[in-house]
Parts: sequence; C-alpha cells; structure tokens
Amino acid sequence: MLKRLFSPDSKSVTGAAILISTATLLSRLIGIIRDRTFAHFFGAGSVMDAYYAAFKIPDLIYSLLIAGALTAGFIPTFTRLFYESEDKSKAWKLTNNIISIVGVALLILGGLGIIFSPFLVKIVAPGFPPEQLKLVNTFTRIMLISPFLLGISMVIGGVLQSLRQFLLYSIAPIFYNFGIIIGIVFFTKFLGIAGLAWGVAFGSLLHLSVQIYGVIKNGYRWHWHFNLKDPDTRLIGKLMLPRTFGLAVNQINTVVITVIASFLPLGSVAIFNYANNLQDVPTGIIGIPFALAVFPILSRLTSPENRGEFGALISSTVRQILFLVIPLSVCFLLLRAQITRVVLGTGAFDWNATIQTADTLAFFTLSLFAQSLIPLFARAFYSLNNTMTPFLISIISELICIIGALLFMKPLGVAGLALAKSISALINMSALAILLRKEVREIIDDKLLPLILKTSVAALVMGIIIQYLKYPLAQIFDQHYFWGILMQGLIAALVGILAYGFICTVLRVDEMIHLKNSFKKRWLRLWNIGEGIDQAEKL
Repeated sequence: MLKRLFSPDSKSVTGAAILISTATLLSRLIGIIRDRTFAHFFGAGSVMDAYYAAFKIPDLIYSLLIAGALTAGFIPTFTRLFYESEDKSKAWKLTNNIISIVGVALLILGGLGIIFSPFLVKIVAPGFPPEQLKLVNTFTRIMLISPFLLGISMVIGGVLQSLRQFLLYSIAPIFYNFGIIIGIVFFTKFLGIAGLAWGVAFGSLLHLSVQIYGVIKNGYRWHWHFNLKDPDTRLIGKLMLPRTFGLAVNQINTVVITVIASFLPLGSVAIFNYANNLQDVPTGIIGIPFALAVFPILSRLTSPENRGEFGALISSTVRQILFLVIPLSVCFLLLRAQITRVVLGTGAFDWNATIQTADTLAFFTLSLFAQSLIPLFARAFYSLNNTMTPFLISIISELICIIGALLFMKPLGVAGLALAKSISALINMSALAILLRKEVREIIDDKLLPLILKTSVAALVMGIIIQYLKYPLAQIFDQHYFWGILMQGLIAALVGILAYGFICTVLRVDEMIHLKNSFKKRWLRLWNIGEGIDQAEKL
C-alpha cells in the first residue's frame, strides 16, 4: 500500500499533470508562505536585495550542469535503456555514472565559487554599497552548498520522471520551501542573518532526501561508477550541451537584470523577485506539470511512423494548457493588487512596496500563456534529440530581454524589467512554435482556433464580472485588514472562474469536459488506490 501511494505511475498526460499540478500548487502555497514570512520580517529592503542577489551565483553553477539541461538528455536515454531492455542494470549503471560525474563537477565548481565569491558578488550587484556586498558574499558562500545537493536530487528526479512516477518528484519542492521557512523562523535566531542562507542549504537536503525513497523502491542501489567514455553518457552530454548553454544564457540574463535593478531605487531587486515568484505560480501549476507529464511519452513517439501521434499529443496538450492558463491570467491581471497585498502585505512590507510589486506583476501577467507553453515546446524538441534549436532561440530572446530592460528601466522602473521579460517570453514561444510546426505539422490542428475563440469569449465575460464585483465587495469587506482584502479577491475570482467554466460548458469546449472526467477518475482512484492504476484511461 505504502509503495503504491508514494510511487504511483500515471498512465495519461492529464492524470499525471493533475497529480503534478496538485503537488506543485501545494508547493507554491508553501512558497507564498515563505515569501510572506520574508516580507513580514525583512520587507523589500537591503537584506532581501542581498538575499536574492546571492542566489545568482549558485543558480548559475546549478544551471551550467543540471536544471533542465541534464534531464533534456538523461530522460530520453534512461527511458530507452530501461524500457527497451530486460536488463535494467544498464539504466541503473548509467544513473550512478551521471550522479558521480555531476557530483564531482558541482563540488569543484562550488569550491571555486566559494574562493572567488568576493569578486563575483561585485559583478552581480555593482550598485550595492560595501556593507550590502559583504552580506551578499556571506549568503553566497553558504548557498553554494545547495547546487551539489540539488544536482544529485535532479538526477534522481529524472529517473522518477522516466518511470512516470511523479508524486515524490512533485512534492520535493515543498520540502525545499519548508527548509527555507525553517531558516527564516528558527535558524536566524541561533545563527543570525546567515540563517537565511543555511535554510536554503537545509531545504536542498530535504529536496534530495524525499526522492531517494522512490528510486530505491524501483530497484536502484548506489555505487561509485565514474566513466566519461561511456557511450550513453557521451550521448547525454551531447544532447545537454546546447541546453546547458541556453540555461547559462538565461542565468546570465538574470544576473544582468539584477545588475540593472541594483541601480534602481532600494528594494527593486526584491520587488522584481517577489513579483516573479507570484507569476511563477500559474506557470508552475499548469505549464510545467503538463510538459513534465508529456515528456516521457514524447520520447517514445519519435519514430517517423509515430510522428502523427507525436504531433496530436502536443496539440492536445497545448489546448489544455491554454484552456487553464487563460482564466488564471485574467485573475492575476485584474486582482494583482489584492494578490500582492494578501501574499506579501505584512510587517515591513509597506503599501508602496505593494503598489510597485503589483505593477511589476501586471507586466509579467501579459506573457503567462507564453511562459506556460515554452516548457512544452522545448521538451518536444528535446524528445526529437534537438536541443540546438531551443538554445539558439533562447539566446535571441534573452538578448531582446536585456535590450528591453535597458530601454524600459528609466520610464517604468522595476516594472519595465518585467515588461522586457514578457516580450522575451512571447518571442521565445512564437519562434519555438513556428519551427516545431516545420518539424511536425500536426501540432496545429483545426481544434485550436475554436478553442481560442470560445475561451476568449468566456475570459472576457469573466473579466467583466471580476472587475465589476471588486467595488461592491470592497464596500462589504474592510480593505484595511488582511481578511477583508482576501475575501474581496477570493470571491471575485471564484465567481469569475465559475462564470468561465459555465460558459465553456455551454459552448461545449472539449477541454472542459476532458478536465471534469480526469478529475473524476483521479478522485475515484484516491478512494481505491489499493487496486492500482486504472490502465484504461487514455488521452
């Protein structure tokens, strides 16, 4: 029973996506509590500017070797070895080899990062005064523990994804955020302000620990194996190299944005990151879960005779993502001030910080649908063993982002940086879609346009309802208190979403029917989990 509960494999894309989305939503809620705790104790001032700036170097090291780069090559290769051979030892041997290589590489890079941290932080945040740079340096050196732990964890997570066992993989970020919260609340009492960074390291350890159970239950046993000449390992390196460069470009872009924000008024780095974390919620619970759920299936449909099914699967997933992300985009745009105040409006986080964060969030919201589709389109290319195309597109889009940030920083302040990111995401998504359609024409079918038209009508009605409900609700609920703002935003959003669902049902939107059926099947399984997974559910 315990093994089935904590290692359930999902047989359909929607079923897997619901599982991942549910866990991700919980993780995002914990992340919201994390950010609210930050805002309460530290507001949007120098400490949070230093904290977010300190993340840039560990994130860069992590992205150079792991992040999405490793899984882009590892998952298709592991899937092939595990499913196409009765001897599973080759797949486990590959896993140990990758863990050993990644571990050694991250230890070396982390050590170099600790040594040269005083010089690197001056590059990351040149606009900070000396005392703040000293704090960034302290945070950075402690946080450099996390890439090693997260790197090993991501390899193990890649195994779980390949086996389509998403639960432990999905809840690992929850424990990561718990670790950070423990750092804020408890570690700072004993270790001072450095406890914030130790919380990140502790969260990374929890992230790794929670996934180990799943791979052990599937037969994995660790032993030292280090072979750079292994053909499958070299194939993974070949596939991940362009993706690694792409992520490096993305991280460099993040560093550049931080550099630009360091020259804006105090708190701009924190405000940008607060808004970015808020807009990550829709992408995290919709775009990424569907991309993760569909990736192992796409990796097994790459042969020419399966190309039609490959394209149909992408097309169906695109429609489901758009159907779900459109109403969330409306909510985030129209209720941005309520969302910001409810999540962050406590303690040292004043009204001025709320307005700036809400304005920044508004510009992020413009590209939520694009940000949700990019992970899917990118993984479609990865499954085709083409990591170069997404890499080249990412370079162009990130350069556009930097140019846009420089152009918009003066007239719009920190909100201009968000506008630049949105423009970059829109260009990235459009280019990926156009080039992917040249490879697989079936990714755009005759169902997409009707879906867009119907959901646009539903979203328009939804937006009108939310906008006109906000004002009478503000008279009913006292807007000077947390619960008043929460009830105003929550009721307006719920009524709007119900209207969206009702109109989509009346217009017979297929995705609405499919979503209802998927939820029913997942709910029934929760009551009958001992009977195993329903093999009959299909996309």
